[in-house]
Amino acid sequence: MAHANFAVFVDRDGTINVDVDYLSSPSQIQLIPRSADAIRELNELNIPVVVITNQSGIARGFYSEEDLEAVHDAMDTMLRSSQATILAYYYCPHHPTDGIAPFVKKCECRKPNAGMLLEAQKDFGFDLKRSFVVGDKCVDVQTGKSVGAVSVQVATGYGAAEKELCNELRDYYALDLYDAVQFIKTKLNQ
Repeated sequence: MAHANFAVFVDRDGTINVDVDYLSSPSQIQLIPRSADAIRELNELNIPVVVITNQSGIARGFYSEEDLEAVHDAMDTMLRSSQATILAYYYCPHHPTDGIAPFVKKCECRKPNAGMLLEAQKDFGFDLKRSFVVGDKCVDVQTGKSVGAVSVQVATGYGAAEKELCNELRDYYALDLYDAVQFIKTKLNQ
């Protein structure tokens, strides 16, 4: 079945899974309660779910791109056990000042820049102005706003700590990814 021409872009650490600093191994993955249910509900509506994640641990030499791929493969397996599917993962391996070549650089993909969203738009033809961005940090909200998407901040991860910082930016403050999806569903029915 064809999917919508928009997507729900979701931050990974602190939004789908518990944020452990520099997640580098499948054994560290712990899904936040209800996150798989949230993704499954979007899947059931044929709304693509796309992960966008800053991964400066690669630039810093804490783990490799192969390690990251293993984490995403394991996450896919965990989500599939709940009938939930991620369409694609986009990540920024860069850091503007810290780390090892060739990953130390100012780039367009590191949130709050829109590079990962633009890459997904190029790959899948998504209408970013009709899309949603969900994440725990203000950089996630700013990323969505930079392309005209509806931006939702979740209280999980760093969300509670950064709540006040994003008051004027976000469109909705959700308890978690599941609550964010309920908000998104109400916006689709308007």
